[in-house]
Amino acid sequence: MAITTEPPPVRTAARAVATPGRLRSAAARDRTFGFMLAAPALTLFLVVAVYPLFAGVATSFYEQSLIRPERRFAGLDNYAAVWPDFVDRLGTTLVFSGLATVFPLAVGLALAVLLNSRMRGRGLLRGALMLPWLLPGVVVSFLWAWIFNDSYGVLDHLLSGAGLPEVDFLGRPATAMAAVVVAKTWNSFPWVMVVALAALQSLPREQLEAAALDGATRAQRFRHVSLPHLAGPLALVAMLEFIYNFGSFDMIFVMTGGGPGTSTMTLAVSLYRYAFTEFSLGRAAAMGVLWLVALSAVCAGYFLLDKKLESR
Repeated sequence: MAITTEPPPVRTAARAVATPGRLRSAAARDRTFGFMLAAPALTLFLVVAVYPLFAGVATSFYEQSLIRPERRFAGLDNYAAVWPDFVDRLGTTLVFSGLATVFPLAVGLALAVLLNSRMRGRGLLRGALMLPWLLPGVVVSFLWAWIFNDSYGVLDHLLSGAGLPEVDFLGRPATAMAAVVVAKTWNSFPWVMVVALAALQSLPREQLEAAALDGATRAQRFRHVSLPHLAGPLALVAMLEFIYNFGSFDMIFVMTGGGPGTSTMTLAVSLYRYAFTEFSLGRAAAMGVLWLVALSAVCAGYFLLDKKLESR
């Protein structure tokens, strides 16, 4: 009698069927996990940035003093009180921001072109030129205040030694703004130099060599090849530098305190005086809100211009 044996049945692993309910549940878990990861940073952002912003806007509608706890609703009175000062300080702030942006760009670009060429000691010179950027703004302010001082300043000492008349750089309205711009330029040009130098070194050498073969001079190669390559990075640097200068406080406050008179009185220094000299938090908040609106308009103009240039 023949005995036949059948192979044992093969057990297959059960596959989980991905139902729509399970997919929604997995997606919800992923969203919850992502929110839990972002919650600490979001909380910090709300506490540090959003809450002070709304609190400042609310304070601008109240008459509130730094030395008295009570406050009274004032409506738009604070804005009406600070509006003439805001218009005047806005002009001074724009002048300072523009000059303190253009000059570092020019100096930084010129040094970047110089350091991009083959020269001895280029690495050492790069490191030395980075020193002004590494110093805190307050240190730079005291350094240049000492240089421009009319009693014991280095610059007046050199002028006197050369037989030239001494100049009170920080005490005259005509020269105070120039002195602050010089100090800001010395402090800011290194990072412009670094960005421009990095952009120049990323420029393909083949483009410069092709232009040279076509008979272009060095100036023509820089104008038609290098400069268009630098346009994007320099535009971004200029915008960031302008925004930073628009809110600059330490250098002007240390060197001139907004004087002489109101020749260097920017929005930042004016807001400080409202809050900590006149102790009027309501007017200081109103000045801050107007300042924010002006800066937002500047940023919006930049983004519109950038979008228009990209569309071409």
